[in-house]
Amino acid sequence: MNKNRFVIFFVFVIAFACPLALSAQQITRFGVVDTARVYQSYFRNSAPVRNYEAKKAQYQEEINKRTQELQELQQKKIEYEKKENESAAVRVEAEIAKKTDFLTEYTNAKNIELETIKNSLIRSDAFYQKLYATLNHVAESEGYSMILSLQQANAILWYSPSVDITDRVIKELGM
Repeated sequence: MNKNRFVIFFVFVIAFACPLALSAQQITRFGVVDTARVYQSYFRNSAPVRNYEAKKAQYQEEINKRTQELQELQQKKIEYEKKENESAAVRVEAEIAKKTDFLTEYTNAKNIELETIKNSLIRSDAFYQKLYATLNHVAESEGYSMILSLQQANAILWYSPSVDITDRVIKELGM
């Protein structure tokens, strides 16, 4: 009889203690999301992003045009120097310096403008509300304890592609 009690007690301990021990050892799952890629997918067809891309192309076209002008002036200066026409070479050099300064200022101003537009698009409340709701849904439905952004690269030193849930988030956002 004692032997049966021991067996029953042992079965009881195993039946109830093992599940408790296993549940206490819950493994934390991490996921990473490339928020820049999600952003690009989400806004690919939006008017504000198309406007941003159009401005970016327009500014780049202007920069290319002015760079070409500078290269032509540089070539002209070299020709004047070969012909030993120092006054013309100095005049062209002054024009090159003036146009280079303008191009530098133009490029800096337009880069600041584009960065401001990009940041306002990225910080769109509607986008982030939908993104966070989607991240919450994906994390809870797939058992993730934490989702990290790849854009905060200083916090992520390495990650396995198996934890990248970017494609799942893009799919959930309906893109």
